[in-house]
Amino acid sequence: MEIKKINLGNQGLIVPAMGLGCMGMTGFEDAHMYGEADEKEAIATIHRSRELGVNLLDTADLYGPLKNEQLIAKAIAGNRNDYIIATKFGWEIDDNNKVTWAINGQKKYVKKALERSLQNLKTDYIDLYYLHRLDKNTPIEETAEAMSDLVKEGKIGYIGLSEVSSETIKRAHAIHPVTAVQSEYSLFERTVEERGILDTLAALEISFVAYSPLGRGFLTGQIRTIDDLPANDFRRSIPRFQEAHFHKNIELVEAIEAMAAEKNITASQLGLVWMMNKGIVPIPGTKRRKYLEQNIAALSIALTEADVQKLESIIPLGTDTGSAYDEFSMGLID
Repeated sequence: MEIKKINLGNQGLIVPAMGLGCMGMTGFEDAHMYGEADEKEAIATIHRSRELGVNLLDTADLYGPLKNEQLIAKAIAGNRNDYIIATKFGWEIDDNNKVTWAINGQKKYVKKALERSLQNLKTDYIDLYYLHRLDKNTPIEETAEAMSDLVKEGKIGYIGLSEVSSETIKRAHAIHPVTAVQSEYSLFERTVEERGILDTLAALEISFVAYSPLGRGFLTGQIRTIDDLPANDFRRSIPRFQEAHFHKNIELVEAIEAMAAEKNITASQLGLVWMMNKGIVPIPGTKRRKYLEQNIAALSIALTEADVQKLESIIPLGTDTGSAYDEFSMGLID
């Protein structure tokens, strides 16, 4: 199957219509992001993804911290140019490789973080470099200018932002063209649509990349009770997975699964096709080849306008499925 390619932004970056989110391939300090990590299978998954034509890998210095980039370095060794690498900075990591939980977008830190990522990824350039969260104490113009300098130096190809408002996007874009904005987006999380951010991106010809497109695992069908999440799984801290919302969300999942079954596809595939129909690039995270292949198969599925309307009627825009993060993390979204 020939994988569909699209322009990401309007600066010349061409990517497959879907990417691979790598966060879950490594744990985070003592917690696991999505169950146990298995390095050998993770590397095999990255290699299989490239074989199938999905060579856009998404990571960040925060994941691990640093371990995720180091894992990707092992996976891409000897074949760097066959991959499009997107990584992120902004969560401040100190000289002992510990996360301080501050956000740092100062010019000096941008350059420091970039050099560290180049070292971890064992490469001399990063294709797409994102600001992971807005530093509310540093003008976005300063951060964008520092990123622009890195483009001029040839150390990064294109710049991106993550979890930012329309206003921030416009201000950064005025300094240097922004290629992509990444935020959480799924049938369970459509805040960027409600806030008009997708309209802003369309007007500026900036692409939208969706992380957690499977509702942080809801659409995989592997979560039926809260106890299906490991004790140290970070999702237990998210309101969406807590008593007040969980059971209602499972009812929504079951309705989506029923529609997917009628079409002989999985709920995950239905959710991915739905957003790709809108021109959104999903980066479903997986660390196993089996699920990777299932996700990539979504690229050959088509939905009619009637299908889209039926699906959106199950979870209409504005449905309260619970906050995407705990209170601290929600406070860091622009």
